[in-house]
Amino acid sequence: MPELGGELRKVARVVLLDPEGRVLLLHGHEPGDTADDWWFTPGGGLEGDETREQAALRELAEETGITDVELGPVLWQRVCSFPFDGRRWDQDEWYFLARTTSTVPGAGINESGLTDLERRSVAGARWWTYRELAEAHETVYPTRLAELLNRLLDEGPPSRPLVLDTEIV
Repeated sequence: MPELGGELRKVARVVLLDPEGRVLLLHGHEPGDTADDWWFTPGGGLEGDETREQAALRELAEETGITDVELGPVLWQRVCSFPFDGRRWDQDEWYFLARTTSTVPGAGINESGLTDLERRSVAGARWWTYRELAEAHETVYPTRLAELLNRLLDEGPPSRPLVLDTEIV
């Protein structure tokens, strides 16, 4: 298994739940290859001296336009490494719980808030139920999201963040 090298990019991700317990995922793909695709939670790297909480809210607003949220605790932490857009990304990700009541059916992407790379690699967004995730054949990150979401909905947030297995793609 390859080892992670150098400094890890600090990332804040959002597990955004609607009143029905559905989670919002973005549909991404490799720029220039829409067949190489996956689903993932909104979020991204910290900018300047912002906190992870600030980054989570900023990224959610930039990527989805959703600002009416209640940010909760950190649910999960993971280290991951993956190839994307011709380079390797080594990340330390924190997943925050957030809840919203302002959902839009088939929530869209906030085009004006996306970076150039995101505009070339994010194809849309969708609200998913636990069952839909559990039965999905698509690639979803983190890879155990269906199981993690089910546990969250059944038991509530963990008393301290769960450390997920390192994922190296």
